[in-house]
Amino acid sequence: MKPTALRPAADVLGVKVDAIDIDRALAHISSVLQGNRKGYVCLAGVHGVMEAQNSRDVFDAYIQSEMTLPDGMPLVWVGHKQGHSSMQRVTGPDLMREVFRRKEFAAVTHYLYGGQPGVVEELRDTLKAQFPWIRIVGTYTPPFRDLSSSEEEQFIAAIHELKPDMIWIGISCPRQEVFMARYLPLLQTHLMFGVGAAFDYHTGRIRDCAEWIKRAGLQWMHRLMQDPRRLWKRYLRVNPAFIWHISWQYMGLRQYPVKQGLRMQRRQRSTENVGG
Repeated sequence: MKPTALRPAADVLGVKVDAIDIDRALAHISSVLQGNRKGYVCLAGVHGVMEAQNSRDVFDAYIQSEMTLPDGMPLVWVGHKQGHSSMQRVTGPDLMREVFRRKEFAAVTHYLYGGQPGVVEELRDTLKAQFPWIRIVGTYTPPFRDLSSSEEEQFIAAIHELKPDMIWIGISCPRQEVFMARYLPLLQTHLMFGVGAAFDYHTGRIRDCAEWIKRAGLQWMHRLMQDPRRLWKRYLRVNPAFIWHISWQYMGLRQYPVKQGLRMQRRQRSTENVGG
């Protein structure tokens, strides 16, 4: 959904990130459901923004999203620098918890897609134990690759039969952003959410950190300490590159996105009805 005066966005290396807090994000989610519309929600951090600099598919996925929320303090700091003083961090785990917790979403149906074998089933049971009123109508653990033709047909058929209002995608950035952009038009659902590691947070596979660590923008370091073998190369490559590029943007010495031809208007999805 294109940012407006009522829903302004920060410009983070060309990625439009909604200058929003969690309450306003939840209010917009409710309006999409009430309006019988379709869309998907991205949770963007430094990693996703930098992936968008190198991939048209990733950048376009952010541009076409219903919302791109700031899942990372550096993006919030950029928003504050641009005058969006009320912008706050909205993380995937927090957004997921609030949607399941709040009674205004009690009638909504959910589908869980992602995780390693056994994770979505454990997540379903954990969420139902915490919030007995929730309605999870299906789960799927995909392979660690693109779906084959037969797998894709089975997945689309399952969603057509179950018709969940929300599909939660936990297959990591940037795969989940590209996945949602590709599959939303094919699926009988209202909203898709790319929540990354939220499945692992809610099942205890990743330990959460103190709030002051999050506010200081150091949650990446807490993650690195838990999984150094997988994450050290990502953070070594991405974090310095982001600081370099955002400094160029601040000084007005370069316009973003860097790759020629990536600029495009955010496509309106608010008028799309759920297909029959």
